[in-house]
Amino acid sequence: MESRDIEAAAARLQGKIHNIHVSSSQTFSKMSGCELYLKCENRQKTGSFKVRGAYNKLALLKERGGCTQVIASSAGNHAQGVSYASAQLGMHATIVMPKSTPIAKVSATSGYGAEVVLAGDNYDESYEAAKAIQERTQAVFIHPFDDEDVIAGQGTIAYEILHDLPNADMIVVPAGGGGLLAGISFYAKQINPRIRIVGVQAQGADAIVRSFHEGTHCTTTSANTIADGIAVMNPGEQTVKIIAENVDDMVTVSDDEIASTILLLLEREKQVVEPAGACSLAAVLNHKIDVTGKRVVCVLSGGNIDVSFIHKVVEKGLVTRGRNMKFRTLMLDVPGSLEKMTHILHEANANIIEVRYDRISADLNLNETIIHMGVEVSSKEHGDRMVRMLEENGYEITLE
Repeated sequence: MESRDIEAAAARLQGKIHNIHVSSSQTFSKMSGCELYLKCENRQKTGSFKVRGAYNKLALLKERGGCTQVIASSAGNHAQGVSYASAQLGMHATIVMPKSTPIAKVSATSGYGAEVVLAGDNYDESYEAAKAIQERTQAVFIHPFDDEDVIAGQGTIAYEILHDLPNADMIVVPAGGGGLLAGISFYAKQINPRIRIVGVQAQGADAIVRSFHEGTHCTTTSANTIADGIAVMNPGEQTVKIIAENVDDMVTVSDDEIASTILLLLEREKQVVEPAGACSLAAVLNHKIDVTGKRVVCVLSGGNIDVSFIHKVVEKGLVTRGRNMKFRTLMLDVPGSLEKMTHILHEANANIIEVRYDRISADLNLNETIIHMGVEVSSKEHGDRMVRMLEENGYEITLE
């Protein structure tokens, strides 16, 4: 792969996808101590960067001739990218998805024009089913990341960033299978060898981080993270090699840090970003990278978060940031006891969102109960003040 392959991919994609210009964020610049910019691929066609690599791959297949059918296995963004690209280029696409895939994702994928086949209980089983269909139909299999043409398509993000912000000091990129990080790092280093490229993975799926630091291709036996878009146990052979040659550092972020960042993006930037897409900004805001005084671009790689799941992420983010608190305390089980406690909470300006009684613990006296409460406060400091007020009134508070 050469830089001209990525420039050719950018020309191929012109007019077929959105060119979302890099945007500055004063809010996150102040929070991080750097000049921070966002590359919002969550607003891309199909809701993620994946359409870039898929379109470039399929367009090249069409240019070379003879390909009318493609097949892919995916439960997420790659599925929609391949489906959209095939419809644009007049190809027939089959997408094999696990049987447990949410209906919204199945509908979105078929809505772009692909034939969806539900097979297997997980990605690996879907992959095997896709390979079996490929052998029968002779369709071309489109790998989600370990393919040079796909990597070149993802690298067009770096092409756009460096046109918008040629003096960028650093680009921070989420990584799962590694196609996005490989493409961006390869092109950026070709154009400006001094620019720093940092990859970010979730702590529960850190195969590329291990590969990078150990200097060999590593896999994991499990992937446990809310960032399902980058929950890859076996990254690409090609991607790991390119990353080792071009990336300056790799770091991880926790699920709590990811959830908190999603909430910040909703509140401060009015951006809906999926967990995988928020990893880059999470790394910067949680000081995993030294960005002081630098011009930093965070790639928000996607925005396809299930509506049924987003409230859980927001709730986790509220807890992480100290906005929601749960505690328990012992209270007399007599009339007026709850009123006394709620009056203190009112004085503390805390909003009660949950109340639960426990009267059957073995060590309770007959006139006692344990009360479990969930409250909403404005900050961790506000929550600490509330706890102090309760303790000053005789309650022993245990945070949950």
